Amino acid sequence: MVVHKKKKVGKYRGSSNHGGGMRKKRRGAGSRGGKGRAGTGKRAGQKKAGMPNQLGAQGFLPRRDSVDVKAINLNYFTKDKIEKLLKQGKAVKEGDVIAIDLGELGYGKLLGTGIVEMKLKLSVDRCSASAAEKVKAAGGEVLSSDVIGEEES
Repeated sequence: MVVHKKKKVGKYRGSSNHGGGMRKKRRGAGSRGGKGRAGTGKRAGQKKAGMPNQLGAQGFLPRRDSVDVKAINLNYFTKDKIEKLLKQGKAVKEGDVIAIDLGELGYGKLLGTGIVEMKLKLSVDRCSASAAEKVKAAGGEVLSSDVIGEEES
């Protein structure tokens, strides 16, 4: 049989109030004074240096107009990925040009990070000016209703 010796706690032993002042002081919840900001008398709303305003509505209004647009970079279109898209039927070969509808893939924006190695015909809702420029330089084209960052002349 194993006997476990209890750890001896000496703090506040022999003290009837355990550091709470007078013996009656910390007996019930009545000494708490309420919950949260109860009893502030609206003083919680006064601005102090470095402190936020406590009273009134906080938060933000959601932007109901904003829509998350999924973007894709040009570096996605490697030879391996294009071959895979052709096998899946998500890309079509038109002569020496490969046509890809990015909206069908779930993308709404084309961005210009990366190098274009093949002639691509990409149709997308929005496109950055650098992406359109790189695709054209490789001999392809971008069918886009909105080119972002293009200088209007």
